Amino acid sequence: MFLPTTSKEIQQRGWRRLDIILVTGDSYIDSPHIGTAVIGRVLLNAGYRVGVIAQPDVHSAGEILRLGPPRLFWGISAGSVDSMVANYTALGKKRKGDDYTPGGDNNRRPDRAVIAYANLIRRYGGSNVPIVLGGLEASLRRISHYDFWTNRIRRSILFDARADVLVYGMGEQTVLALADALNRQTDFRSLRGICYIAPEPKADYLSLPSHATVAADHQAFTEMFHAFYRNNDPITATGLCQQQDTRWLVQNPPALPPTTDELDAVYELPYTHAQHPFYEAQGAVRALDTIRFSLATHRGCYGECNFCAIAVHQGRTVYGRSEKSLIREARRMTAHPKFKGIINDLGGPTANMYGYECARKLERGACPQKRCLYPKVCPHLPINHDRLRRLMHELRRIPGVRRLFVASGLRPDLIFSDRTAGDRYLKALIRYHVSGQLKIAPEHSEPHILARMGKPAIDTCTLFRKRFYQITRAAGLNQFLSYYLMAAYPGCTQDDMQRLRHYTRAQLQAAPEQIQVFTPTPSTYGALMYHTERDPFDGKPLFVEKDRRKKLFQKEEILPARARSKSSKTQKPRGNKH
Repeated sequence: MFLPTTSKEIQQRGWRRLDIILVTGDSYIDSPHIGTAVIGRVLLNAGYRVGVIAQPDVHSAGEILRLGPPRLFWGISAGSVDSMVANYTALGKKRKGDDYTPGGDNNRRPDRAVIAYANLIRRYGGSNVPIVLGGLEASLRRISHYDFWTNRIRRSILFDARADVLVYGMGEQTVLALADALNRQTDFRSLRGICYIAPEPKADYLSLPSHATVAADHQAFTEMFHAFYRNNDPITATGLCQQQDTRWLVQNPPALPPTTDELDAVYELPYTHAQHPFYEAQGAVRALDTIRFSLATHRGCYGECNFCAIAVHQGRTVYGRSEKSLIREARRMTAHPKFKGIINDLGGPTANMYGYECARKLERGACPQKRCLYPKVCPHLPINHDRLRRLMHELRRIPGVRRLFVASGLRPDLIFSDRTAGDRYLKALIRYHVSGQLKIAPEHSEPHILARMGKPAIDTCTLFRKRFYQITRAAGLNQFLSYYLMAAYPGCTQDDMQRLRHYTRAQLQAAPEQIQVFTPTPSTYGALMYHTERDPFDGKPLFVEKDRRKKLFQKEEILPARARSKSSKTQKPRGNKH
């Protein structure tokens, strides 16, 4: 049974009033891969009466008032993708499609959806209960941040939305604690994983440079971002304060990661793995084609790529589900009437980060001055792919499962660093789990750009390609590698793209078409470089291409001729997975 999205469903459940209403920029898709559905299910499981309003019209009262006012709070999310990324390409063109909107047309998600929905609720909501922000858009815009679409530093979204609380990161446990505090009418301001507005700074918290200062001074903005980034580990982080106007943003330390049992419980709630019929009547959502029969193994990422916000949103520590939970979920999939025997994906932000973690990091937190994979894989990371390989073996033995694919992308450097089980894992992956093509993300070929991305040297990609095709040929299979590449990253010139084109032709023997123009998204070092035009780690000036036509030229430098005519059209947003 879905969470109610109509008054009729509330009556059918015998409820008089909802405790919490969740408002989202996606359609209501009841899946463990969709944040609003997860939060709603977790709250419902705890005994709260929860409803969902998806993609409400922001120009009238009708839809936002459909369920009446909630008793405890309104919860707002822009959806699975930052609304500005969902609505515009890196070259500023309006996107025509939206995989999370019924029918697929991009006509329901407003720009700056979190702010738009908060304004809508204040205008028509008819309730004085708190407005709580959450999800990716809110999480990554929780402090003063560079906004690519206006080319300026914007305040915390908590202030611009005039909301009461912001839940950042993966917020299941935080939202439960917040709901409990609001239900008991006790002070919630000590909860981990939240931001709130205060009249003065908190005495024992680190004070960041003010919004006015960082908006005017690139060096101050850089120093602020370093401090913000360093304080994202739940074990080592201190609380942060930042003056926004006459008031202060207060960010409490991050929530502690869930245990394996807690994470299993979240994913094993009774999701329907479908779009709510109210919205299904308006058209199908393409996202379900990918996520309905996919298994999420873990959260977090070792990679910390500088263009990616996963380290800030999900964390640098990888924590995963148990094998038993994943096998139970796969067995339930086989009973679904639409299941055709294929599990589309087994993975997470990166597929082969499941099943191992640094003991020091778990005890003392992530290293403040050191990364797990850059410039080389840390020798203290106990990489072992055997647990993942055995899991894949058990899943493909389940009656009714014909094929199990891995579509989340890989880190080849982790495979090569695993001298015990890496090659065994790769052989099993290629033999059983590739759906014609396997994705990897070298992003570029030039050392100075890879260094600013936080990516491994291109030799890793070259070696991986060689080994992939050796195993593929030995297995008698017809499958290939596809490559994610990036144009117009800070430091990248047209000459660099020419060298990348030469590398792809000579070494990869390919003419890749998966080329993304860099989008500076909030809370990433890439966005910091784009804004300041300096390398934040050595302070040196940095060439940054900001002319849209020249960005397009960089992309077209590497495209095959047949694809160049399409390159200026809508680009689908690519997830930050590597």
